[in-house]
Formats: sequence, C-alpha cells, structure tokens
Amino acid sequence: MVSRVIPVDPFDLVIFGGTGDLARRKILPGLYRRFVAGQMPADSRIIGAARGELDDAGFQKMVAEAIAEFVPAERQDKAAIKAFLERVGYVSIDAKGTGGWDALKSRMRENVVRAFYFSVAPALFGDLAERLHAHGIADAWSRIVVEKPFGRDLASAKALNAVLAEHFDEHQIYRIDHYLGKETVQNLMAVRFANILFEPLWKAEYIDHVQITVAETVGVEGRGAYYDKSGAMRDMVQNHLMQLLCLIAMEPPYHFDPDAVRDEKLKVIRALDPVKPEDIVRGQYLPGGGQGGYVEHSEDPASRTESYIALKCHISNWRWKNTPFYLRTGKRLRARASEIAITFKEPPHSIFDDAQGWRENVLVIRLQPNEGMNLMMMIKEPGPGGMRLMQVPLDMSFADALGAEAEDIPDAYERLIMDVIRGNQTLFMRGDEVEAAWAWADPIIAGWEARGDRPQGYDPGSSGPEDALMLMHRDGRRWREIKG
Repeated sequence: MVSRVIPVDPFDLVIFGGTGDLARRKILPGLYRRFVAGQMPADSRIIGAARGELDDAGFQKMVAEAIAEFVPAERQDKAAIKAFLERVGYVSIDAKGTGGWDALKSRMRENVVRAFYFSVAPALFGDLAERLHAHGIADAWSRIVVEKPFGRDLASAKALNAVLAEHFDEHQIYRIDHYLGKETVQNLMAVRFANILFEPLWKAEYIDHVQITVAETVGVEGRGAYYDKSGAMRDMVQNHLMQLLCLIAMEPPYHFDPDAVRDEKLKVIRALDPVKPEDIVRGQYLPGGGQGGYVEHSEDPASRTESYIALKCHISNWRWKNTPFYLRTGKRLRARASEIAITFKEPPHSIFDDAQGWRENVLVIRLQPNEGMNLMMMIKEPGPGGMRLMQVPLDMSFADALGAEAEDIPDAYERLIMDVIRGNQTLFMRGDEVEAAWAWADPIIAGWEARGDRPQGYDPGSSGPEDALMLMHRDGRRWREIKG
C-alpha cells in the first residue's frame, strides 16, 4: 500500500500566537512534517505573529527548538530543517493596537493562498479580524482558522460568530476541532458509506447501543484556574464527543461535500432529546498517587466543576429511536484512550446452547492510542469436544496494516491545516453546528447549576465515579474497560 502525498498550492500562513504552546507543540512541528513529506510547496511562507519582540532569526531558533522537542529524532533531518526555517519569518504585532500591522502587510504576497491561524484567546478574535481588513491584509479569498472554545454557552457562541461574520464570510471561517482530523475518524465515514457490509445494519433495529469514551490520565494541574471555568461538559462533550456522535449517527450525505456532510451532522444535533437529570453523572478526581485532587488543582475548595462526566442521550429520528448513546470523558482515569464502540444486538434466535456464553458483536473504532478498528465476532473454539463458542477480534491496526507508512500518516493538525490551504471545510464546524450544540448543552448545564448538584469524587487511576457504572447497570449494560 502506497500513500499519496498531494501538494497544496503555495501559501502565506500567519500564525497569531506563533510563540504560544499550541504553535510550538502542534502547528509548527506539523508544518515541518508536511514540508518533509513534500506536501508544502517550497515557495510557501510561515509567519509567526505575537507580542514578543523577536526578529526572524529569533523566531527561527524557537521553531528549530520546537522541532527538536516535538518531532521524533528519526524524523529530523538537518538539511530539511534548514530549508524549512528559510521559509519562516516573524512579526511583532499588537492585536488591539496599530503596532506591527504595516510590517505584516509588507510580508504578504499576491497570487498565493492567505491563511490566518488565530491561536490566541477567543477574546482577541474580533480584534484580529477587524485589523486584518482595516489594514488591507485579508481579501475575499483569505481564510481564518479559529481554535476552540467557540464560546462557553449559546449566547457567547452567537456573539463570537457575529463578530467573525462582520469581517469574513462563513466559507472563509475554519473552526478547528482536532478530533475530526484523526485518521480513524475519517475512516469511520469510509467504513459506513463505502462498504455495503455495515450500512444496512447501522440503525436501531440491529444496534443495541453506542459508547463513546475519551479518557485521559492527566489532571488539570497547571491550568486548573482556566479549566474550572469550563469543565468536562464544555471542554469535551459539547464539541469533541458531539462531533464523534454526529459522524456515527448522521444519514448518508448526498455527496462527500463540505456542506452536505455538515448538513447531516446538524440534523443529528437538532434531533437530540433533552437529557434527564438521572442520566447524567459528574465527578471530580480525588487526591492520590502523591498528587493533589481536582479541588487543589483548581485552587477552589468549593468548586462544583466536573473533571468527569458520563451521560445517556437519545436521538429522536427513525434510524435511532430508542437506541441509547452513552458518552463519557474524564481526567486522571485508568488509561489514556479514546474509542467508539458500536454494540450490535444478539441474534433473534440462537441454535447453540445458551450456557456456551454468547457475547455480542462489537465494532470498536480506536482513536488513540494505536489508531485502528476491530470487530468482535463469535467463532468456534478450535479443537475437538463439540461446538464451543469464543469471541475473537478481526483487528486492523494502522501501524500493522501500513507498516512503516503508518509513521507518515499526518496527525490531526497537519491534515486540517492542509485542508485549510485547499479550501476544504468538510472537517470543520459550521457556525450553525456550533450554535445547535450549545442549544442542546446549555439546558443540561443550567439544570445541574439550578439543582446545586455536586460532582461525585472518584479515585485517580479508576474508571470514574461509581454512579457512572450504575448509569449502565440499570439498563442491563456495562461500560467497556478503559485500557490503553
């Protein structure tokens, strides 16, 4: 199997917040990898823009250090790094004032794609958008990339969308969610819509339930004060898990076209039922393992913000009526793992002895670690002695299937930035999607705030609060084990 690398058009990419953590960890190392892969044209330019007083050489030194730290040693090449750095520049900019904007304009070239990555706090989005136009830097073909959070409720999301819409059309705005850039997430669409095998079974008649899990082993130490203003519902469920749910549940679009795909995702969000209070479990991790608990890390002993949430939701449409979707995410859990598990119903009649322990078919899509898919199936246990059944996986790991080529698969940020340059919005959220997601999430948050609910404590290294287990047990189901 040979992967194809299709170069994009020449571009000028300006990274506002170019000296920040996201730029150092993900954006700049990812662009270097795309340059090495031959996808970034030699005459493209990357311009860092931030408050710091740096020159080109100083910023290039920072970029080189980021590559050294965040790109595996075997993927680093001195000649390639040197060539990449020659395409990197820097402008000191005042996002709320006039300083640096003329200098930035002088760096921009004609007849290339112009993209502007807002790797800054959302409070600065409006200022940057306004100044890009006021100084004649952005034109009708320019693109902006905005990082989450896209607001913290429906009202703020609408206000943010309105600010951006004052200066850019919707087709120019790329709201980035790195989960949608993962190879396995995109393969989910291929599995569903390019194979007759699954799509006829992809409905309530054959699927018992769906589990979506995003588990992390890290806590919120170092950014607790920031995280305490959002919590797991705002930070993860309303965006990352919602997008995964949409890809699982959406109807086939008429074409693999950005708006066609996003139209179908929007229908899913709007079909979500309100979530009942008894179908929500919230938790905070306790001290353990020589580390403090959530309340210590948040610096608020009275905090009621959740570091864990599990909930059951339903989609009121013909395809999914009465099929529950169970979502959970949390910090300081047993392992770092993200997966989607589609559990199929048992056969209507079994010809085998029930004592043989039939187990359900499950399609598991692993997002991290070790991206891939497996399908749990029942087969005959090898050997004599009659018909004994056992469950085995039909496993496809990208690392195993692609071998050395798996190392060349772009990570989420690499893929999404290249999609921005191509002008492909399929994997980016549209404004009405964001607002619909908040319209669903807001009443859930308002409900527990009105009730004064406190999150339940859970031990670090566990699978979460005990009540989360009961959320499944009362339905005669159980969570899949969290394992890396």
